[in-house]
Amino acid sequence: MSEEQQSPTTELASKYDPKLVEDERYRFWQNGKFYQAPVVEGKQPYTIVIPPPNVTGVLHMGHALNNTMIDIMVRWKRMQGRPTLYLPGTDHAGLATQVRVEDELRKQGGPSRQEMGREKFVAKVWQWKEEKGDFINGQLRKLGVSVDWSRERFTYDEGCSKAVREFFVQLYKKGLIYQGTRITNWCPKDMTALSDIEVAYEEKDSFFWHLRFPLADGSGYVEVATTRPETMLGDTAVAVNPDDERYTALVGKMLCHPANGREIPIIADAYVDKEFGTGCVKITPFHDPNDFEIGLRHNLEMPQVIGLDGKMTEAAGPRYAGMDRFECRKAIIATAEEEGWLVKIEPHKHSVGCCDRCGSILEPVISRQWYVKMKPLAEPAAKVVADGQIKIVPERFHKVYLHWMENIQDWCISRQIWWGHRIPVWYCADCGGQTCETEDPTACSHCGSKNIKQDEDALDTWFSSALWPFSTMGWPNEDAKDFKYFFPNDVLITGYDILFFWVARMIFSSLELTDKIPFHTVVLHGLIRDSQGRKFSKSLGNGVDPLDVIEKYGADALRFMLVTGNTPGNDSRFYWDRVEAARNFANKLWNASRFVLMNLEDWEAEAPVDESALNVTDRWIRHRFNETTKDVYRLLDEYQYGEAARAIYDFIWSEFCDWYIELVKPRLYNKEDASRVAAQETLAIVLEGTLRLLHPFMPFITEEIWQKLPAQSELIDIAGEIARQSGQSELEPSIAVAPYPTPLAGWEDQEAATRMGLIIDSIKALRSIRAEFRLGEHAKIDAVLMATSDDALATLTQGRSFIESLGRTANLTIQMATEEKPANAATAVLAGVEVYVPVGGLIDVPKEIERMTKEAAATEAELAKLRGKLGNEGFLAKAKPEVIEKTREEAAALEEKLTSVNARLAMLRKL
Repeated sequence: MSEEQQSPTTELASKYDPKLVEDERYRFWQNGKFYQAPVVEGKQPYTIVIPPPNVTGVLHMGHALNNTMIDIMVRWKRMQGRPTLYLPGTDHAGLATQVRVEDELRKQGGPSRQEMGREKFVAKVWQWKEEKGDFINGQLRKLGVSVDWSRERFTYDEGCSKAVREFFVQLYKKGLIYQGTRITNWCPKDMTALSDIEVAYEEKDSFFWHLRFPLADGSGYVEVATTRPETMLGDTAVAVNPDDERYTALVGKMLCHPANGREIPIIADAYVDKEFGTGCVKITPFHDPNDFEIGLRHNLEMPQVIGLDGKMTEAAGPRYAGMDRFECRKAIIATAEEEGWLVKIEPHKHSVGCCDRCGSILEPVISRQWYVKMKPLAEPAAKVVADGQIKIVPERFHKVYLHWMENIQDWCISRQIWWGHRIPVWYCADCGGQTCETEDPTACSHCGSKNIKQDEDALDTWFSSALWPFSTMGWPNEDAKDFKYFFPNDVLITGYDILFFWVARMIFSSLELTDKIPFHTVVLHGLIRDSQGRKFSKSLGNGVDPLDVIEKYGADALRFMLVTGNTPGNDSRFYWDRVEAARNFANKLWNASRFVLMNLEDWEAEAPVDESALNVTDRWIRHRFNETTKDVYRLLDEYQYGEAARAIYDFIWSEFCDWYIELVKPRLYNKEDASRVAAQETLAIVLEGTLRLLHPFMPFITEEIWQKLPAQSELIDIAGEIARQSGQSELEPSIAVAPYPTPLAGWEDQEAATRMGLIIDSIKALRSIRAEFRLGEHAKIDAVLMATSDDALATLTQGRSFIESLGRTANLTIQMATEEKPANAATAVLAGVEVYVPVGGLIDVPKEIERMTKEAAATEAELAKLRGKLGNEGFLAKAKPEVIEKTREEAAALEEKLTSVNARLAMLRKL
């Protein structure tokens, strides 16, 4: 037992202040080494690796959601007694980090990367990483994640770098890595090639410019439409479909290019869609992937007219050389209009490839890059998902994953950057051979020459991230202790947006290198958006810093808000009022715990009370605790974090706080009541178990309250005894390693649940009638409860004191149902009982009917307006999705209100 538990200070502060608790508690966990994962031979471990955030990054809401979901699973499994590893770390994020450091150098007026040279620049990035790169880890501590910091890794550390080198060499020697010259996605801003899945396609408003290309013999012209006039300076042909009868006679003729006067042929190629546009397509092999393939088939020249920096090259001609590509576009159109070869301009919306990092419009260019041959790797990676070895949650992403794997393209892995794993290939200046080994060579492996030079490019960041589940465990040393014990991992929890960037690559890399799947389950969550359903972005100014939320409301409130209402694979929204609601929940738990502890001061029971001492409320709350525990287990097994959180919330807020505590107050306040000890024990044991049930979701407040349980009290002893009776281990010095609750023997009691259900429903009906007829919150009312069965009559009679107290009744009659009903009474009909409250003398019925009629008419008018909007096709076509959704929600709320108002009117008219 911890020193704090042994301390006599068990009183909770009057208010819960997360600032006074959270940092101190995290230090307590770290100092206690509760999160260091032990290797226990013969015991099944549980392993999750963190999706490594970029070392340049700061914690955003996506990180907060992801790590909260992981932490819930990890804390749950740790409390189940499994040796649990939650491995932390960061990604070196090659391109993103290099750009960040270059920007800082530029702002400081320092030398450029090129002026510094590779060695000094890389050293500068390492320095920057050491100074600022661990910032995100401090933020993760603030969130309360229970990672094993002693095992923290970095994708560019020595061990991970060795794994990357081994991966590259193995694939290279198998012929699965090769160099190829082909069209590549090129970012003119970041000055590097990108793989296909690093392209973010955006819908942009643009134009189709229709241009006239005259035949060289002067006999006519063809009309070509293009969205990129600047590329026409690199045209080497115009293509038509061979079956297009309009142009059959023109195939083989020469055109005089209107922009530069060069003669280019008209060629026939089946790629051309004769139904699209004019049926004539200008061919620019260097700057379009489809044109590149056509150029290869027809042996066309491939001049580069747009440089890697996005400026026009000398091949574009003296008039345009040196211009920015978009300035060149304007100049060409101006010339076409002036010279008369611009036919027309049509508005056109199309999808444009942009860099997913900086947002720049990409330029397709021909370049020589390194590629991974994907088909041999993708086939087994598809098979393990198709045959169920790896489960993806939710299941709809199975098809998405398999479709992508079946249509996968070779992976461009080379990047024209310096920060990152340098491609381990050396070129021989004497024989032209390539050397690729796991250790740096000193001579050419083909001719022995020492005149060798390493490739200048670095690997795509995802190449190293793909190895994260096992490179962090010691691979390629397959005898490494952690690799043998903790690999394969159990579950991967990540966003659906990196299913292909990362998840797919981990699967095929693991199968290729270890012959094992990296994890058995992939749980995908959605994006978190603002309250209007928009992505968080600087341009919208709608970003919310998780640390600001933690500072104001505490980490537990943020964590609980993020998971409640969240379902696998679906986007969720951030609402400040939901954070406040989560904070209120924490306060509710705190105040209830204070109440319980204050009423345990004289509790001296030495063993669990005899079952005969428990009354129906005690047996009911124990049964409900058991049922909630079962629900939480089932929901967490299904990765339904939001529903599990809701089940705990409902139990704590409603059943434990609002009902059980209120029901037992008379017993607690009467020290002569023989059942008082049973009430004390039930309060104590259920509170203690509930804290453990909630702990994975709200770790800070649950630890703080749990540690304040009475020093060496009967509570700990009895909770421990019950745990032992249920086959659990004894309680530990931190709730973080205490056993997670399981349904307890002897706590099942459906009879008590049924009886209390009837009593509670009756009280709710009385409260509802009181509110609907505005009878006053504190005014005593008369009521008649007519039972429809002998069992119901016995239950209501047994619960009379509860109904009188919580229903605030003056004269309560409980009887069997008869044909004669009370006159002028508001009514509620429930299963087992009819509830009547005479209201004739308490309200002015005609006046109330008049008021309610007006309210119904106003509600109906407001609802009609919203229905009109939702039935308007113009509104549905033009309004933003979030506006339409909000309108639907408002209409649904008004429909519910109208139903309620009409029901009350019907009841009033009967009076």
